[in-house]
Amino acid sequence: MGLVRRATATDAAEVLRLRQVLIDSMASTGGSTDWHAESLPTVRHRLADPDGEFAAFVIDHPERPGALAALVAGTIEYRIGRTGNPHGSVGHVFSVATDPDCRRRGHARACMEAVLDWFRERGVAQVDLNASAEAEPLYASLGFVRKPDPSMRLRL
Repeated sequence: MGLVRRATATDAAEVLRLRQVLIDSMASTGGSTDWHAESLPTVRHRLADPDGEFAAFVIDHPERPGALAALVAGTIEYRIGRTGNPHGSVGHVFSVATDPDCRRRGHARACMEAVLDWFRERGVAQVDLNASAEAEPLYASLGFVRKPDPSMRLRL
């Protein structure tokens, strides 16, 4: 297994490619990549900020120079404090993706451990994620538990 590292701005296109791998794995048909060009400058900007509230952890592809084998991204949000989280820091993990030819090698776990360490270093008291049925055993082994989810969404 390769070494986990924090993604940089030069990884932005590959981060988007692996995000598309994730999106395609959840959809019944292949998704459009039309949004990549518009998203690329934003992703580059976010990855270039080492002190920002967004980080991605990656493993380089062992057989394709310049390509990534795995990705895990996370953000930190502020919510008004409460018992158990008086400072209101909440982490969210998303875009856990592994290139299809690099799966079952521990890459997702290694990247997850790196993002969880990043959250701990920043004083995050809780971390949320949405789990597919296939990925739930990995997250459970890291200590995540299912919670009742009264989430709602409005698209603007």
